[in-house]
Amino acid sequence: MNNPNSKSLAVVRNSSEEEGMKARILCFAGSTREASFNRQLALAAARAVEEAGGEATFMDLRDHPLPLYDGDLEASAGLPLGVRPLKELFKSHNGLFIASPEYNGSFSAVLKNTLDWISRPAGDEAGTVPYAGKVAALAAASPGALGGLRGLVHLRAVLQSVGALVLSEQVAVGGASSAFTPEGRLADERLQQMLDRTALRLVDVAARLRP
Repeated sequence: MNNPNSKSLAVVRNSSEEEGMKARILCFAGSTREASFNRQLALAAARAVEEAGGEATFMDLRDHPLPLYDGDLEASAGLPLGVRPLKELFKSHNGLFIASPEYNGSFSAVLKNTLDWISRPAGDEAGTVPYAGKVAALAAASPGALGGLRGLVHLRAVLQSVGALVLSEQVAVGGASSAFTPEGRLADERLQQMLDRTALRLVDVAARLRP
């Protein structure tokens, strides 16, 4: 599993496939908290992607701090320095796996801010380019019984509005404080199988849509 920053995380790859032929999936959580349940879920998803034959890159949003979106700031100074590397990271992958916390029935401000900045034009390049041809899978983890499910409705709408194809398959993990094994898998085998199926579907569709 790749990590664009210094904190590399090793996962066994499927050596039977050529590296260049794998669908590349960017996996990240909509939370910057170190002990975030959704960070754990994004890591579990990255492992599932690799087991499904894809190439997973785990990204931590805390390594990509951005100012709150401000049209005046953009007009006077252009895109903040951290936006262009994120745009390139999105563009270099065939799909996205996003694990999103639920805040007050929606998804997190840090995730919305990131998606908004990435959607801004860069020179002659339209803001939708980093999302064009991308397929996304969504998941959420929460201490509550619904597992953060309500926030995914809003996240799905935002991603579709910028041109991403969002899979109907999604995973909601309730009771997240006890949902993960020490090895980073989901303790509930039914949920783990659901995560595996979602990752497999994501890798398959991303490979089919790859230019």
